Amino acid sequence: MADADDVRRLASSLPHVVEIDSDGFDFRVGNKGFVWSYPEREPGKRRVIRTDIAVLYVGDELEKQALLLGEPDLFFTTPSYDGMPLVMVRLAQVGVDRLTELVVDAWRMRAPADLAVDFDESKYH
Repeated sequence: MADADDVRRLASSLPHVVEIDSDGFDFRVGNKGFVWSYPEREPGKRRVIRTDIAVLYVGDELEKQALLLGEPDLFFTTPSYDGMPLVMVRLAQVGVDRLTELVVDAWRMRAPADLAVDFDESKYH
């Protein structure tokens, strides 16, 4: 199963990616976030950065709902992400191949067209 090191390895291997300094991991392309550590917030408690959970950009509400309904053991959301095309993935539950697909898809959706031309699909299959 996957972990934060797998997220870092995958995200940093993509073109034009910048890792933002954080307590966990936080990756951007073209100044847009595509995968980062889950900042868990519980009422009355201090925010905790969870590196065992990744927040992924998924493009739109339809894709979000498809993932949440199709694989509820793997994906979840919280009310703070309502209306946003983001899901959380439990890294201990996901294989590296599937994580690769998710991270690459998130990068593709966020990368500006002029940066995406440097993407080599063959490296990720």
